[in-house]
Amino acid sequence: MNNAITISVVRPKTSQLDKPLSKGKGEVSLSSFALLFSELVQYCQNRVYTVPELQTKLAEMGQDIGSKVIDLFFVRDRSWKRETKLINMLFFIKTTLWKSFFGREADKLERANDDEATYYIIEDEPLVNKYISVPKDKGSLNCAVFVAGIIEAVLNGCGFACKVTAHWHKGTTYMVKFEDYVISRDKQLGDQKSI
Repeated sequence: MNNAITISVVRPKTSQLDKPLSKGKGEVSLSSFALLFSELVQYCQNRVYTVPELQTKLAEMGQDIGSKVIDLFFVRDRSWKRETKLINMLFFIKTTLWKSFFGREADKLERANDDEATYYIIEDEPLVNKYISVPKDKGSLNCAVFVAGIIEAVLNGCGFACKVTAHWHKGTTYMVKFEDYVISRDKQLGDQKSI
């Protein structure tokens, strides 16, 4: 007869609370974002009476975020320096800023043919409009004014005074209208580098 004794080791089950916090990419699930942004729109909608007031409120909320996010970039990436050239700053927004918010670059960056102080950032299908159903009585509502507020705050915070608006054109177009002194300063910086 075999008198072998089998000993099994019972491992305690680890709960979710026992696991270390993840140091992942910091991504938010799409459903969570859609829910939170929907709640933000409803919050703003309950405090205004017209579509222009709602868009202004959303843009103000975006500006609050934009003014804080630019400092976050400097804290996280100490090698990054603030841009002094206008086109470099716009490329930063089109690429780095857009990727950090939406996981991809903006679709296009264009300059207006007739005005050197106006640029367009074009997004075919903005994430902020994707999961918002607009009632017929609010048909002109473009929730992308929230993103326009973020862009405006980032540019203003970096010394590029401007006004940013969102328009329904080629999807959504963010029109960035810079102050005249920003354009003249940019020209002077270009002239100094060529000397």
